Amino acid sequence: MVELETPEGSVKMEYDFDDLAEEEDSPFPEVRASVSNIDDPEMPALTLRMWVLGLLLTFVSAAANMFFYMRQPAPTISTTLIVLACHPLGKFLAYWLPIRTYRLPRWLGGYEFSLNPGPWNIKEHALVYMMANVATTPPYAIQATIAIDVNYGLKLGYWFNAVLILATQLTGFGLAGLCKRLLVWPASMIWPQNLIVCTLLNTLHAEEDEPRGGISRFRYLIYVGVAAFFWYLLPGYLFTALSVFSWVCWIAPNNIPVNQIFGMESGLGLSFLTFDWTQISWISGPLMVPWWAQVQVFAGFVIFFWIITPALYYSNVWDLAYFPMLSDDLYDRFGNAYNVSKVLDSKGDFDLNAYNNYSPLYLPASWAMTYLMAFALTSCVLVHTALFHWRTIVGSVHRMKVEKDDIHAKLMAAYPEVPLWWYSVMFVGFFALAIVAVEVWKTGAPVWFLLIALLIPMIYILPSGYIFAVTSQVVSINIIVEILPGTILPGQPIPNMIFKSYSLQTLAEGLRFIQDQKLGHYIKVPPRATFLVQFTSTLVVAFIQVGMQQWLFNAVPDICSPTQKYNLTCPHNEVFYQASVLWGVIGPSRQLGRGSMYYPEVYALLFGAFLPIPLWIWQRRYPTSWIRYINTPLVLTSISSIPPATGINYSSWFLMGFIFQYVIRRRSFAWWSKFNYVTSAALDSGTVISLLVIFFTLEFPKGGISVNWWGNNVWQNTADNRHTPLHQAPPTGL
Repeated sequence: MVELETPEGSVKMEYDFDDLAEEEDSPFPEVRASVSNIDDPEMPALTLRMWVLGLLLTFVSAAANMFFYMRQPAPTISTTLIVLACHPLGKFLAYWLPIRTYRLPRWLGGYEFSLNPGPWNIKEHALVYMMANVATTPPYAIQATIAIDVNYGLKLGYWFNAVLILATQLTGFGLAGLCKRLLVWPASMIWPQNLIVCTLLNTLHAEEDEPRGGISRFRYLIYVGVAAFFWYLLPGYLFTALSVFSWVCWIAPNNIPVNQIFGMESGLGLSFLTFDWTQISWISGPLMVPWWAQVQVFAGFVIFFWIITPALYYSNVWDLAYFPMLSDDLYDRFGNAYNVSKVLDSKGDFDLNAYNNYSPLYLPASWAMTYLMAFALTSCVLVHTALFHWRTIVGSVHRMKVEKDDIHAKLMAAYPEVPLWWYSVMFVGFFALAIVAVEVWKTGAPVWFLLIALLIPMIYILPSGYIFAVTSQVVSINIIVEILPGTILPGQPIPNMIFKSYSLQTLAEGLRFIQDQKLGHYIKVPPRATFLVQFTSTLVVAFIQVGMQQWLFNAVPDICSPTQKYNLTCPHNEVFYQASVLWGVIGPSRQLGRGSMYYPEVYALLFGAFLPIPLWIWQRRYPTSWIRYINTPLVLTSISSIPPATGINYSSWFLMGFIFQYVIRRRSFAWWSKFNYVTSAALDSGTVISLLVIFFTLEFPKGGISVNWWGNNVWQNTADNRHTPLHQAPPTGL
């Protein structure tokens, strides 16, 4: 047992010294288990076959995911699936393409290139993954463009959508590059989610590396992936009760407290058991998050969701007992889902008289607790970063090394770095493009309003990046980007949506770009190659996604309608639209202002700012105390995925993490080092492929084939699934 200094203080890490290589390697066992400590600088990366495969797969998956984004339920073509599909295609091109060198004419520079520069290699493969990872997910701003078009009837057209989305995507790209010194180069910035990708890539490109007397990682990947594929047919289609395994609720289907405690749809999920990998890995991969981080996330979940939330609910604070304990919906005083249309006039503007005659907005317990934690997290993450990371930040500003270079940083020194001015040009240029979007199309959002929207991701990218890089947990800042614009420009939902989209997408995309830059750091991809593929794929795919959106709205009748024939109901857009009305039209002053029911939640800002201070003081006075392991933003962000996540997603995630990251890691470190991340990649890959096969062969064609029996129905006939509240609201309303 050895103590290492991480960004969160000293952390105990296990070493198996018998397994350590004699050559230099990373000080972190997680990295050693997944990342190679050697490099071949001559290995080609920016090859023609990489560009063809990467762009083709990225374009197809981005268009398909845009279609799925409009549908409920919606499968997703994941980047893991793209990595697996790309590998045989790359090997085929390496076998089939002619092996010869071509030379361009002198007037074109006289450069030489080859269609087939050798075997399909890991650097090409990693670049294909980077293309897909930054571009295939539908951008958050697409929700704003849909709401502006469908809900507010302001037809701004294809070019407004394209310009806004490009601005939100690539401003984050520039911001990511400016943070590279702090979030990519240090060895302690592990980025656990990249370790699974590294393991998968290294496994695919080391098929011939058969260990003495044991199974290879590649063969193990195939076995577990195939098993996961066939297993998911049970919880995903034939026996869905294995997914919603609320067996206590089946015994007492109408007992409301029992269903609220053990339920998996609207309850606390106290049973821990589900046999569906998509449920277990909902919030993140349990095999990739460090054990110390899992303990703190689950501790926060237990405190805030299993203790405080039921206490508030059964005490009927804020009339919570008249609504389901956990729900995605917002409610009116009659206990029904809030009907936003009743507080708008014929022009779509807020009608105060209609609002007073109808109902104020009521939050279910899950939303009330989520907002409470969001307020605390907003201030806590800034204070925590200032206290615990100020030396790192100041050292970077003064160009001082705050950590000794590990082997990966030393190997990457062989490649020319991307100049900071490249990223600065991106940052300034695409912010200017955002100004063009709001000014040319007359959205009502002033330029100074956009500057405030940009300031938020600039403030939060380092704190969010530190936590994401070490714990793999995303810090949510939704509350601030909803309340701030609604307070500054009340009654203007379109500027509110643009503000929210620009802030959140710039931050999220910036973190995604940094994540891939760290992957390139691990795989030893030249930084300028990483820059080029990230920029190219993001730039081009934006036009494809907007084009797909435009085509769907022109070709599909009744799109975004609840009764749409092909289930293209735009579920994400409905939530986004309601939020725009609540915060942009009704406004924060009515929902959270002085005198409102939920005004006490605002005091969580003070609580969050104070929380890290005594821990920091204690750690400085007693540096060996266990208190040094506590990460307050991590504890507060624990329930940020609720809703739509439920209690079972946390309890089953923690149980699986306990088995692999604690028990197996301690008792069989050699097996864990070799197979832990391969297991995670195999379970993800097999389950995703099975999900898509089920969807396209059994559920989607001609209305689908349903399997109607007890194992698919028992969980649906419970108070948990019906979202039954503890008390019924009186007919006259609360």
